[in-house]
Amino acid sequence: MEIKRNGSEPSGKGPAEWFTGTVRIDPLFQPNEHTRASGASVTFEPGARTAWHSHPLGQTLIVTAGHGWVQSWGGSVEKIQPGDLIWTSPDEKHWHGATPTTPMTHISIVEQVEGQSADWMEKVSDEQYAEGDKS
Repeated sequence: MEIKRNGSEPSGKGPAEWFTGTVRIDPLFQPNEHTRASGASVTFEPGARTAWHSHPLGQTLIVTAGHGWVQSWGGSVEKIQPGDLIWTSPDEKHWHGATPTTPMTHISIVEQVEGQSADWMEKVSDEQYAEGDKS
């Protein structure tokens, strides 16, 4: 058994090439010799969002605070709130983030394939993001 104490891992800033706006990433757990899963608590300030991306083995998001939006490529922007669980299928192109006026925090769980857990693509344009206001 291993107990990792809250705050034992430093928070990090979401890299500008993967995110728009202010994003804080708090690591929860990393892959090891027994599992390929990793988890993080990710907080998006109002207006912040990921770039378009996919995950080789999919992604589970659990919204823990605030309100946000999520969208799959070709789909409509969907509202998300605390308690919602979002599953994106392997290689499903998508983005997620906060609404323009409210921060949003979610727990992200992904698995790695050959050391890679995400394929990052182009940024979500302001026009694409604004579609959330219509949802």
